[in-house]
Amino acid sequence: MAKVLVFQHVPYEPLGTLDALLRAQKHRVRYVNFGRHPDAQPDVASYDALIVLGGPMNIGQEVSYPHLNTEKECIRQAIEQEMPVLGICLGAQLLAAAFGARVYPAPEREIGWYPMKQTNLGKQDSIIGEFEALTDVFQWHGHTFELPKEGELLLSGEGCRNQAFRIGNNVYGFQFHLEANRALIRRWLNLPQHQQELGLDRATHRIEQIWRETTEKIESSLQLSERVFGAFLAKIPQVNRQRILSHREFQ
Repeated sequence: MAKVLVFQHVPYEPLGTLDALLRAQKHRVRYVNFGRHPDAQPDVASYDALIVLGGPMNIGQEVSYPHLNTEKECIRQAIEQEMPVLGICLGAQLLAAAFGARVYPAPEREIGWYPMKQTNLGKQDSIIGEFEALTDVFQWHGHTFELPKEGELLLSGEGCRNQAFRIGNNVYGFQFHLEANRALIRRWLNLPQHQQELGLDRATHRIEQIWRETTEKIESSLQLSERVFGAFLAKIPQVNRQRILSHREFQ
């Protein structure tokens, strides 16, 4: 059993499918909700893994959302301590920005289901290797990022090239929402602010289209989610064992 720190930004972007996996492995989860507590200063050193979820704010809005700077510093601290880190959507952008990479508006918003393609490194990766050569995943984002110089690209897309990357052996950034299940996607499609993003003149048509694709693709996505996130969570005890050995060596 490990202690997992989760950074959340809005109530409608939770752990999703990750929640059941964490509970099944009996990990202890501590949320820091920056939407409610923007001045929070988490003690990363007290945890074994860090998961950073999505949110509607963007890199470049640190004046309005100063907790973005706090999160970037926490990410750097977590990586220095060699703990597993997973960034999802905004979390991936924060991870990229923490290592000096540029985050900027994408040529077009990706909302709905989009194909992802493994890179050669992705095919060999213990986590991204669970993807097929070409897999559709759910997206909801308007920004993208350059790959950090320390990062290795694992999945690429047609519109936004950088979709999944790795730093070292335990740190991953996912631009997409593999954690999204059927109920979560339905909730997102019914949020007024999300419908506005879709364009009020065509929101109804886009919602129907996205939901139709969701009913067709969600089962395979859920199965992939269990394999991918299961592979990520499997890294947590490995880090714990390394810490125990390292501690004993200094006794």
